[in-house]
Amino acid sequence: MEVKVPDIGDFTDVPVIEIHVKPGDSVQPEDPLVTLESDKATMDVPAPAAGTVKEVLVQLEDKVSEGTPLLILETDGAESGGDEPSGEPAASEPADGGAPAARPQQEERPAQPAAAAAGSVELPAADRQAQLVVIGSGVGGYTAAFRAADLGLKVILVERDETLGGVCLNVGCIPSKAVLHAAKLLDEAKDARELGIDFGEPKVDIDRLRSWKESVIGKLTGGLDGLAKRRDVEVLRGTARFTSDRTIDVDGTSVAFEHCIVAAGSEPAQLPGLPDDERIMDSTGALELPEVPERLLVIGGGIIGLEMATVYSALGSAVTVVELTDQLIPGCDPDLVKPLQKRISERYEAILLGTKVADVEAGERLRVSFEGPDAPEPQEYDRILVAVGRRANGDKLGLEAAGVNVDERGRIPVDKQLRTNVPHILAIGDIIGDPMLAHKASHEGKVAAEVVAGQNVELDVRAIPSVAYTDPEIAWTGLTEAQAVEQDIAYEKASFPWAASGRALSLDRAEGLTKILVDPETRRVLGYGIVGPNAGELIAEATFAIEMGAEAEDLGLTIHPHPTLSETVMFAAEMVEGTITDLYAPKRRRG
Repeated sequence: MEVKVPDIGDFTDVPVIEIHVKPGDSVQPEDPLVTLESDKATMDVPAPAAGTVKEVLVQLEDKVSEGTPLLILETDGAESGGDEPSGEPAASEPADGGAPAARPQQEERPAQPAAAAAGSVELPAADRQAQLVVIGSGVGGYTAAFRAADLGLKVILVERDETLGGVCLNVGCIPSKAVLHAAKLLDEAKDARELGIDFGEPKVDIDRLRSWKESVIGKLTGGLDGLAKRRDVEVLRGTARFTSDRTIDVDGTSVAFEHCIVAAGSEPAQLPGLPDDERIMDSTGALELPEVPERLLVIGGGIIGLEMATVYSALGSAVTVVELTDQLIPGCDPDLVKPLQKRISERYEAILLGTKVADVEAGERLRVSFEGPDAPEPQEYDRILVAVGRRANGDKLGLEAAGVNVDERGRIPVDKQLRTNVPHILAIGDIIGDPMLAHKASHEGKVAAEVVAGQNVELDVRAIPSVAYTDPEIAWTGLTEAQAVEQDIAYEKASFPWAASGRALSLDRAEGLTKILVDPETRRVLGYGIVGPNAGELIAEATFAIEMGAEAEDLGLTIHPHPTLSETVMFAAEMVEGTITDLYAPKRRRG
């Protein structure tokens, strides 16, 4: 068999930079024969069949193109020197046809096992077969499915609900931000009175608000259906359960796969001992906006609980937040939490820290008893929102049938390539643990898809930003001060108060601050924290700085527009470097 250069796209006259075999060598299917180079990328030409190398027809630095003979391979039971075409390349050609069909890999990375070529894995009989099955169509799941399809793989996307998009698009981050926008408008209308502008008492049509929120969801989920069709991703609706390491059952339909990406997410954690009463809601129920209760108790002072507290307070509820720990948003830098707590303390009925809900009695109203040093007397509420975290769904998929490890909290352990202990089964998103963030899942989805497609990539991030869309917003990225102390990492810190920001003052929102942590030796940025309006929009610059290994001076020397809130990122960097002129910072003067 004469092995020739396969389809390598539009490239011609590419050099042979490595020859992996010599006459007499035995090879197996997919073993690399030669490596070609083009545009700083390398491509392995794989063996199309098992056999013995009889003759190598090229030398190092030879220029080759599609169809150029590379070697003579004597296959089992076949005569040598024939004109049979070479086998298919190791990876399928992407859907757009523009990339090489031979297996690509980055020049600076060592070769990794590629995804098996279509048909090279003998699959059990099933109603459906695919190179890749993705379980769950949340942000991570649909990202993985679409990226894999773009890389030329046949993909089946399994979703248990009627609409694509998972928690984030349907009952999480998107609808919550829609109603938070409405809350912001209400609060700004009320706050405008301090500026001499009185719109009168705002009126809320809860039905129209609910309808508008649903329209936002519909636009996004409908768009996903269209994207799936354009990519020829088959959407199979139903609940998936593993029946082996190569098969799943989806409500009676068997599906066999070469690879699987588990993106089945998480669900709200339950608080034991609460009565079964429709007035006790989780975040999904709260986003349905069933009514505006006169008094609302939010159990859990984390991000989800405080975001929903923001909404219902703006709509007119008297809100009480109870948190078991001694801080709102546990894990967040206390310096960032203080401005938020000060503002909402003036607006909410009560904030109970270090306090536990001891008992709930369902009667005409919900009677709640508390425990803790500062626990109040029993109180009555019209509704209760339980927001005590989320739990991964790893124990709901029958993964034991596939031999995949799942821990006691429903999380699936993975390596840097997002592979489970069963290498052809990968997992991404909430189901692999904290942080349970949509943007983290999306990034992991791309990495997992590329791993399945045979690319040598891994999850390698220095910083993942977190945002609480409260009022004011809180955002942080990289190391927090508490983490630096806990991990014994040396750091210097500085904060720029928004009371010195012309833009913040012009918005009548001077309560915020921007905080920076840097390495005392290298001056590289270790972490940033921002509290104030639009903090979630501002944190991206800081995250980019950490990813690029930027020094504080780099941010301080970057000219920012004036007057803007983005200046505070620059000012914080100038504070830690001692170069700021907008404030007096005598303790450190550099250069």
